[in-house]
Amino acid sequence: MSLPSVNKTENLEYKIKKEVVEKITELAERFPEKKSAMIPAMHLIQDEFGWLPDQAIRKLADILKIAPNKIYGVASFYSMFNLKPVGKYHIQVCRNVSCQLMGAKNVVEHLSKKLNIQPGETTEDKKYTISLVECLGSCGTAPVMMINDKYYENLTENKVEEILKTLQ
Repeated sequence: MSLPSVNKTENLEYKIKKEVVEKITELAERFPEKKSAMIPAMHLIQDEFGWLPDQAIRKLADILKIAPNKIYGVASFYSMFNLKPVGKYHIQVCRNVSCQLMGAKNVVEHLSKKLNIQPGETTEDKKYTISLVECLGSCGTAPVMMINDKYYENLTENKVEEILKTLQ
């Protein structure tokens, strides 16, 4: 029985590079059980593609000798993993209590209006994706967003405008 595709890219080729497969295999050998290498291996794959394509998940399952649905379960639990492609600039806005109290809703509304997309969507040009995440671990500087790997804190609509101008 084959698993249903989580994303709509099954016709594209997403083969993990040989070097990444070697890193994953080496990583898995460090653990008493190969499956313990799942999360760091998922990070390696996401670093390569920007998300976790079905083909790569199936290859990882083969390497770790586990069912692909175990990987899908972990990937869907953690907001740090993407099961579909994201834009060049992945904008993640914290939606937890501190950020909500300090204006995250306004930040999201401003981003959505400016980019003409809603959270969970990507612009047609594949440049921007907006995601809502549970916590970015920076409650004291709320509201917070992360674009790719960079944090932006104490956000206001004006500050968001200035940040967007720097993204090219």
